Amino acid sequence: MSASVRIARPIDLMKRKKRYIARLDEVIITRESEAAVIQYKESGITATHLAIGPEIAAMTDDEILKRHNECLRAQAELAASYRHVAVEVPLGSPQIEYEPRSRQWVPRSNVLRCLINSDEDNRAVVGIDDHELDAEAFSRMLTVYAGWGLRIEFVPEDDIHRRPALEVREPDEKE
Repeated sequence: MSASVRIARPIDLMKRKKRYIARLDEVIITRESEAAVIQYKESGITATHLAIGPEIAAMTDDEILKRHNECLRAQAELAASYRHVAVEVPLGSPQIEYEPRSRQWVPRSNVLRCLINSDEDNRAVVGIDDHELDAEAFSRMLTVYAGWGLRIEFVPEDDIHRRPALEVREPDEKE
């Protein structure tokens, strides 16, 4: 029996560099049909695929970049006014559902109440509702929230429906 090992991304790559209001000399603009691809020259910034439409044929790179920068300003304005409220489904309601198009489980809300178990080979299994997801299925489900942050609070099995008291401090050596 052989085992395969996947190397996780280094921590510094997990924080992706954000797109910023750019000058023409800071980007490379190419066209793909009715969309523009804006690639920053600075490494580590994901390219933007900006759908424009047929008018792209008559637009200069400067006009495309101006539209891209306007989108970034609008996103920043929206983000500044956004207040996140995590939604949790009530006890007894399904927390996850199977999405046949992507062939994976997806969360129905922003909060999951889970139990951690292990299978006969001592591999992690996550129990949600009446379903047991192996590490691969659970990990795939998390991709629905790619780009978001994640907090994990470990609580006793009987308290998964309650927020625990929280203390911010270094743990004691015996904890």
